[in-house]
Amino acid sequence: MPLFAGLSKRDLQRVGKVSEEVDVDVGRLIVDQGRTGHEFFLILDGAAAVKKNGRKTATLGKGQYFGELALLDAAPRNATVVATSPLTVAVLGARVFAVLLKELPNMSDKLLRGMARRLREADAKSVQ
Repeated sequence: MPLFAGLSKRDLQRVGKVSEEVDVDVGRLIVDQGRTGHEFFLILDGAAAVKKNGRKTATLGKGQYFGELALLDAAPRNATVVATSPLTVAVLGARVFAVLLKELPNMSDKLLRGMARRLREADAKSVQ
């Protein structure tokens, strides 16, 4: 995933250890567009629908993720995500993430490079 693409295997294992595994029931709202978010979610099993302004824009499944920007900025969520099947997610909160950045100082540089790459790719798509 782009946010963690530059991290070493050791760093990724540390992120995994501090993440919380959560089971989500079908139909449960996970994030709500317009509300402030503080967590990142990685789908370990199941599926979820992404909606923007009430319109379904994507379906996410195992290995996909959402909410990564909430780790970097406490801004309102730009989409709603609802479980469309029984769902298991790994959740990483912004506070725990901040502690990780202090424990693993080289992680900040790697994350910044990954975010810069993602921003360039998004910018290139918007120009087309």
